[in-house]
Amino acid sequence: MRKQMTDEKRGLARRILEEAGQVILGKEELIFRVLTAMLAGGHILLEDVPGVGKTTLAVAFSRIMGLSWRRVQFTPDVMPSDLTGFSIYRKDQEAFVYQPGAVFCNLLLADEINRTSPRTQSALLEVMEERQVTVDGVTRPVPSPFYVIATQNPYGTAGTHPLPPAQSDRFMVSLSMGYPDFEDEVELARDTARRDKRGQVLCDARILEEMSREAEGIFIHDKVCRYMVSLVAATRNHSLISQGASPRATIALAKMSRAMAWLQGEDYVTPLEVRELFIDVCRHRIVPNRRAQSQGMGREEILKEILEHVR
Repeated sequence: MRKQMTDEKRGLARRILEEAGQVILGKEELIFRVLTAMLAGGHILLEDVPGVGKTTLAVAFSRIMGLSWRRVQFTPDVMPSDLTGFSIYRKDQEAFVYQPGAVFCNLLLADEINRTSPRTQSALLEVMEERQVTVDGVTRPVPSPFYVIATQNPYGTAGTHPLPPAQSDRFMVSLSMGYPDFEDEVELARDTARRDKRGQVLCDARILEEMSREAEGIFIHDKVCRYMVSLVAATRNHSLISQGASPRATIALAKMSRAMAWLQGEDYVTPLEVRELFIDVCRHRIVPNRRAQSQGMGREEILKEILEHVR
């Protein structure tokens, strides 16, 4: 009976992937990664040029999964209280009344997060890690599940503030959409009404949490755990990295590997899932040094080198 329920949920997950693929053309692998991260309970960072469909992707997932969502366009004038909420004095009640901020939803789309000030960026630290906000000494939980899908413009773009390491480390994965293939872009030009397609509702927050709990139960052998730690530890003493990945990266890699194995119908994690996810989990967590820059080695190239050398 339990196996039948699991198979039904995996079938639902496949339908979610198919429905999202009808909205975002030619990005099946990216869509798979996004759903994997959500089943793992993590937040997602999308770094790319404007106009490739990052916002459409987030809106589509919130619609298909029946999640409440809010969008915040991060600009220099966005304040921390816009996210966490604030208290305002109500004369009719003769008391201060709390006004919830934008984070009180299931999915928060933080659009162009690196355009706002570091102070406002930091307002997300508590809610991303602990799923709660503290305002005026009172702690309030946000709805469950809670995800942040943040988009940011490429580093060096005018008017951007780089995310501090403490902020970027709270994102489970860093992904990039890239430009569509030629034929997919032709299809976009042919069917301009596709811009308004958001997908149909296939599940809700309760079912999504059930799928996440099943993914958490996937078995990881001790040898695979040691392989994960070896990969992450290799970023800390690499000659081209000034700051390596934290233990939070190891935890994220384990959670993502479990979720991917569950989606693929497996009962245990293999090194293949670990290798496939390592770059996405660690790309935004390492800081290349000047030697890497002089050699023209980017983050992804360094991580690929680590994959080749760690058994």
